[in-house]
Amino acid sequence: MTIYKLIKDLFTYKEPTNAEQFELLEDETERTDLASQSAQDISSQTSQGMVSDDFRFRTPRGKKYPLHVDQWNQERKQETNIQSESTSLPKNRISKDLHENRRRIQQEFNMPKNTDIIIRDIKIGNSTSAFIVYVEGMADRTTINDNILRPLMTADRYDKSGDESSIDYIVESMLSVDNVDKYTTYDQIILQILSGLTALFIEDCDICLIIESRGYEKRNVEQPITESVISGPHEGFTENLRTNLTLVRRIIRNKNLITEMLTIGKTDNSRCGIMYIDGIVNHKIVDEVKRRIQSIDIDFVMGSGMLDQLIEDHPFAVFPQILTTERPDRTASFLMEGKVIIICDGTPYASVVPVTFFHMFHSSEDTFMRWQFGTFLRFIRLLAFALAMFLPAFYIALTLYHPEMVPTELLLAIESSREKVPFPVIVEILLMEVSFELLRESGVRVPNVIGQTIGIIGALILGQSAVAANLVSPILVIIVSITGLGNSAMPNYNMAVAIRILKFLFIFLASIAGFYGLSVGIFIVGGLACSMKSFGIPYFTPISPKTKINPDVVIRQPIWRQTMRPDTTNTLNKRRAGKTVRGWIKDKGGNKK
Repeated sequence: MTIYKLIKDLFTYKEPTNAEQFELLEDETERTDLASQSAQDISSQTSQGMVSDDFRFRTPRGKKYPLHVDQWNQERKQETNIQSESTSLPKNRISKDLHENRRRIQQEFNMPKNTDIIIRDIKIGNSTSAFIVYVEGMADRTTINDNILRPLMTADRYDKSGDESSIDYIVESMLSVDNVDKYTTYDQIILQILSGLTALFIEDCDICLIIESRGYEKRNVEQPITESVISGPHEGFTENLRTNLTLVRRIIRNKNLITEMLTIGKTDNSRCGIMYIDGIVNHKIVDEVKRRIQSIDIDFVMGSGMLDQLIEDHPFAVFPQILTTERPDRTASFLMEGKVIIICDGTPYASVVPVTFFHMFHSSEDTFMRWQFGTFLRFIRLLAFALAMFLPAFYIALTLYHPEMVPTELLLAIESSREKVPFPVIVEILLMEVSFELLRESGVRVPNVIGQTIGIIGALILGQSAVAANLVSPILVIIVSITGLGNSAMPNYNMAVAIRILKFLFIFLASIAGFYGLSVGIFIVGGLACSMKSFGIPYFTPISPKTKINPDVVIRQPIWRQTMRPDTTNTLNKRRAGKTVRGWIKDKGGNKK
């Protein structure tokens, strides 16, 4: 019983009796505030005869002591209630007092500590006081000087019949900008100012004018980096959200192309746009996308990369469930299929939902090439997928467990090449694969001018030196090279990284049980992939579950035969072409030639 009690006490948590308290020093402002607050508490409780020695001992003297969990939870609950009550108060609405509005803006933006915020006092029509607020560097100074300040400060006429009419007169007759909105709450106004717009506050007016004045620097439209093609447009997305949305609208000139703006991130307040074609898309998918984005409770979301991880169905799965592209033409083709596009501010990529496994092997140039060429290239990519994932594991299984399946001449050649290699096959292949991954990653990180040169020369020198030093066999260098080429043939980068990870899993399984381990790995990975969904759509559609075969899954049939949209998303308008696409093949009587 004594040993049992000792073991039980060892693994059982007990409340410490004399816990050592840590000290957290405070700055001068907090010390002064706490001292004055403690003095008031002591004086109020002394008058009631309620001050104890314990209270005097815990009086703050430039130090903080840890609180009990229950006491901390109670204080947090009180703070939450106070914050909720404060947000419901009308203090969030702007005041008619111009000085109060200015004081509130200075307080919200931490002025004068924050030097990026510019407040400019002006006189409208030489009689009405006002001021504008903008962020230096985010707003265009030319627009502010020529289209906002100059018309307001040099106007000879000013309608003084009332606040509402004054606002209308300023908007309609004075401000020469393309977009002016009216806001009444500080939260909305501050968010617009931080987005690069200019706010105009007017004396005796409880409405603020938000004026379009964005003019920060942005990158020009350039060629895509990760999705370069031979046939097709050579323009890619940039980091500017409005530019990316415009690139898509340049391709799809349709009034039903809808763009909805959402705010993500509680602290950075970044924006993202959701695009879809009304009348084609399934609105349940749109509602699900908006529900997931609006339910995100996090301070900082930097672009589509972080957002995709927060809204995907299976975050622990290796295969990507959201397709990312930097090409506007490919984005437009997905929109025409009934997909939903998510474009975030700050990243040159668009996220496509929902997608299937076979979308990862499609490229935008497949559409611009003849259907025979596009089908051939897709078969090449599927072959590259199989080689990149299974070739090293297949080699290990053959040489270690199933040499009887190898022809005698080839087996002798393999054994003679490995005669002087001191390592087992598994160590040999792991050594080469890890070295190849290091070369691949270093080639990406070094400057572009010498990146490719270092990768090619490094691979040649490393492979030749390893063979000359009898560390690896020549046939293994060929296998690793073919595996790397197959991985580079993947048009989707996220899928290529998933293949690189799964490759090591299959190498490990093949080294344990040969083809049996390889078969078990394929069964497990395939079963998990078939059970996945992307926004409600099975990942391996139309294979598992089997649905109506789309003429553009693996075999890309001629364009004039692709008259129906894929039925995976259950689009509202399933037909995208007429019964006779090539109307010119009809004769004058309406019969086919």
